[in-house]
Amino acid sequence: MATIDTHHHFVPPVYRQYLDDVGFFGGQSTPSWTPAASLEIMSELGIETSILSVARPGFFFGDRLRAATMARNVNEYAADLVRHSPRSFGFFLSLPLPSIDDSLGEITRGFDELGCDGVVMLANQDGVYLGDPQLDPIFEELDRRSALLFVHPNALPASSPVKDVPVFVADFLLDTTRAALNLVRHGFFTRFPHIRTILSHGGGFLPYAAHRIASLTPAAADGPSTRAEFLEHCRRFYFDTALTASRDSLPSLLEFAGSGRILYGSDFPYARGDNSQYFTNQLRDAGLQPDIVTAIESGTARALIPRLADL
Repeated sequence: MATIDTHHHFVPPVYRQYLDDVGFFGGQSTPSWTPAASLEIMSELGIETSILSVARPGFFFGDRLRAATMARNVNEYAADLVRHSPRSFGFFLSLPLPSIDDSLGEITRGFDELGCDGVVMLANQDGVYLGDPQLDPIFEELDRRSALLFVHPNALPASSPVKDVPVFVADFLLDTTRAALNLVRHGFFTRFPHIRTILSHGGGFLPYAAHRIASLTPAAADGPSTRAEFLEHCRRFYFDTALTASRDSLPSLLEFAGSGRILYGSDFPYARGDNSQYFTNQLRDAGLQPDIVTAIESGTARALIPRLADL
């Protein structure tokens, strides 16, 4: 069964122009992208369907109206691409955060009109991490819709990275870990039990450091109160293999999450050079049982996105 890629980015022309206009750089130039380029790498890696998402930085640069307009334009572009190629593409809806009202409106449009497969949210937006109570209205609506949530890292707030080392090398992993910790700490899985949540890049440091995190994180009134409960909640996330799969990392991830909670991710086109190919080969050459590889590459994604089973 062909692979389903749940961590596959796209850069619509309108979004590229927007980032150029606002002068965003962020340590990594925006990669070139076209639908044809996605289809080419998909053919090379044996990917049948890619669920498209916009990566950082999001849309807000001080102008709420412009951010909302850009989110609409990006989501419409993705929906149109899926309408023309439903077997090749799906998409995670982008939100114009930090505006809660605009984001709720976009969720309604995305699910009711555009046919999105879920929602992508950055681990933090202007220093507000997922799990912060001010985002509860978003999660209440996603829970009502039993939505799939894809969490993608952002630059750390007020980050001072190691000189000449881009933020995506290590800081991204901490950003995802911070978001996961904060979600669990505030009882996310108890309060919003119908949201299925995917953490990018193998969950950052979470699987490796979960016992430390569960032992040292201060309890919140609305979250787990014991180490065992905290750990159990951490295992409710799903995790993707983007820039993560290797013979060294997969045993730990599988031990922590189980094969039924791991999904394939290429991180194209932000995984520059041969990185998408390298980590895909690492997954397939790791000596895993065939049924485990099948679950990672397609089975779990089909369970989370039922429309894919009908294509």
